[in-house]
Amino acid sequence: MLTLFTNRYQAFQPPQGVPVRITLSAPRFKLPYPLQHAVRELAPRREYFTKPLPEFTAAYRADLDEVGPGRIAERLRAIVNAEQDHRLVLLCFEDLSDAAQWCHRRIFAAWWKDLTGDEVRELSPIADHYEQGTLM
Repeated sequence: MLTLFTNRYQAFQPPQGVPVRITLSAPRFKLPYPLQHAVRELAPRREYFTKPLPEFTAAYRADLDEVGPGRIAERLRAIVNAEQDHRLVLLCFEDLSDAAQWCHRRIFAAWWKDLTGDEVRELSPIADHYEQGTLM
């Protein structure tokens, strides 16, 4: 079983599941929890960050398509097997409570749902609402 969520580094709480880095670099600030896993294939390329959202999204989704959901699932299942916890929380930096913010973790979530049918819920506030998801 594989249950995916997204969150930001600063909002993650260990009871949510296993934290997984999906950014190019690790946080430069001290985290109150261990961060032992990273899936580099889910980090967008540095050059994409200067692009407008539609171009960023197209380029990032093309990279995800190249890797494919099967290979990504293998990487994620390896973490599930190592941790004996099916709940993985994919982490990055953006605070989505600001309506003007967007983030690659939600682009990944939409791509994953499009290809697998599986929902990836955000655990931190998104603009004026929460996407509630079960943590069990």
